[in-house]
Amino acid sequence: MENQIVMEHVNKFYGKKQALKDINLTIEQGMFGLLGRNGAGKTTLMKILATLHGKQNGSVTVCGIPIESAKEVREIIGYLPQDFSMYPAMTVWEALDYLGALSEIPKQERRARIDYLLKKVHLSDERHKKVRSLSGGMKRRLGIAQALVHEPRVLIVDEPTAGLDPEERIRFRNLLCEVAQERIVILSTHIVGDIEATCENLAVLNEGEILWKGTLEEILANAEGRVWRADVGNKALAQIKKDYIVTGMLKQGGHIMVRFLSDTVPDVPGAAVDEANCEDAYMYCLFQNRCEIMGGEEACS
Repeated sequence: MENQIVMEHVNKFYGKKQALKDINLTIEQGMFGLLGRNGAGKTTLMKILATLHGKQNGSVTVCGIPIESAKEVREIIGYLPQDFSMYPAMTVWEALDYLGALSEIPKQERRARIDYLLKKVHLSDERHKKVRSLSGGMKRRLGIAQALVHEPRVLIVDEPTAGLDPEERIRFRNLLCEVAQERIVILSTHIVGDIEATCENLAVLNEGEILWKGTLEEILANAEGRVWRADVGNKALAQIKKDYIVTGMLKQGGHIMVRFLSDTVPDVPGAAVDEANCEDAYMYCLFQNRCEIMGGEEACS
């Protein structure tokens, strides 16, 4: 069986609104990042892959299985939605055991698998706690465990680190990287740092269209020579915000170190080219595709 997801000319409408526009994407084994703003169409794409929403046209295959064969696709997919909740009155163990039973996993095998998963997601000590008593980070890790209980070949996680504290976010990202060694993992997020820390390959989605697909290294190279920095005062900063897309500011004594985007040498005294990071590269991708971006008080379109 193939170990990739292939989407060709996929379109999705909600009434007259087109949520996905001619999506062409191939996703291989490992961590794949789907990056975009809220409302970009990421969740719609994830739900199509999870067979929760249908497409209007185009073709989708998951490990060689047409998406129309929903029952077969669901057998090989694990899904952690953005708004995850499960059986709050059950204990962690009971909830996983129940889901394993629904997947028709034999009892002895189910127990061994749940033990293994609880260790993997660092919840062994919480196995007898009620789901409703878990912290936000613990619930997300339980979400990964429930998505893996039937040993899927594909794991889809939608905005998994939103609202988590920095320590829990790092722990969660490390967990996803471990899981991705054995399967396809798709991480959908608007948090650039999550992509930079975990994904070698990514796509940028905006208003239902793919603006970029390739490696992290390639999108960084695309922004090379377009990121500038300068030490300025408040008056100069206000002008830079009007003229350029600002990607970062750091106050240093009486001056401000500002980072901004420009395709040409900017009309800013002391400006020098700076190395692009993933946030810069993402913002430049939007800028390059004439997306509306807030670069300070002014919008650029």
